[in-house]
Amino acid sequence: MRRTPRHAARVVILSPAGSVFLFRENNVEVGIHWLPPGGGIDPGESPEDCVRRELREETGWTDLEPERLLCTWEHDFTHQGVPVRQHEHIYVTTGPHREPVLEEPGIHWQWLSAQRLATLGEPVWPPRLSDLLTNTPPEPVHLGLLA
Repeated sequence: MRRTPRHAARVVILSPAGSVFLFRENNVEVGIHWLPPGGGIDPGESPEDCVRRELREETGWTDLEPERLLCTWEHDFTHQGVPVRQHEHIYVTTGPHREPVLEEPGIHWQWLSAQRLATLGEPVWPPRLSDLLTNTPPEPVHLGLLA
């Protein structure tokens, strides 16, 4: 299958107690999965600017900044009816444990404890997120192309 290249950036938000804020989505190609806020990088936009914009759009939060790059990875899925191969920058930041201000009703989100994240039983994007947060590498890791 021919895939359209797409670039995206996401940010993993950690509460002071160590829980992680994630959305739960259902994609036509890959099914149910959990992922941090973020999305496609607009032309001329840096990954960090993308994270700030997406946080504002998806959560209403304007007071968080990407603190460091955790990892990059690539994966295939269908975005708005188009098969894509997406290259993602995954950042980490800390923020208060609070509810998002959602513009769209019905979006499922949750703060997950480290233990719950490790035993979720549903795919998490990026894969190995629990391990990367538990054993944080000193430098960003490239996970490669993952299914």
